[in-house]
Amino acid sequence: MNEPAAGLPQGRVVSVNLSERKTVRKTRGVEGVLVEGRGFEGDAHAGDWHRQVSLLARESIDSMRAKGLDVDAGDFAENITTEGIDLVALPVGTVLRVGDEAVLAVSQIGKVCHTKCAIYYQAGDCVMPREGIFAVVRRGGTVRVGDAIEVERLGEA
Repeated sequence: MNEPAAGLPQGRVVSVNLSERKTVRKTRGVEGVLVEGRGFEGDAHAGDWHRQVSLLARESIDSMRAKGLDVDAGDFAENITTEGIDLVALPVGTVLRVGDEAVLAVSQIGKVCHTKCAIYYQAGDCVMPREGIFAVVRRGGTVRVGDAIEVERLGEA
């Protein structure tokens, strides 16, 4: 595996989450295969667009748990649940290596929720629109729970 760039943020994969349909919570798993220019094999959000893969930090999920919600990895429809890396501090264009093979480029920070999800109605809040990030797949590969997430290059702020 390549050594991480000195001084750049690092984290790890907590969960790989996939679903065959949109607008549903994703099923937690231990691994998934990223396809270059598409996203995760078998995931409804994969395709030729700028939000091929979504990432959300375990720390963000924990903030919702602190509000009394019974939520976990995949419940916010994120593909990769991370730990130890401040996702929203990464500018668009940041390049991430995930595991030994996969390379992602951050394409969007947060999103507009045109319709409120069930979590929003339960808690009056949802972290994905503010704290989730999206990426395109620059190089495919298998992503597994426990894999390192390394910032190879920061994007332009």
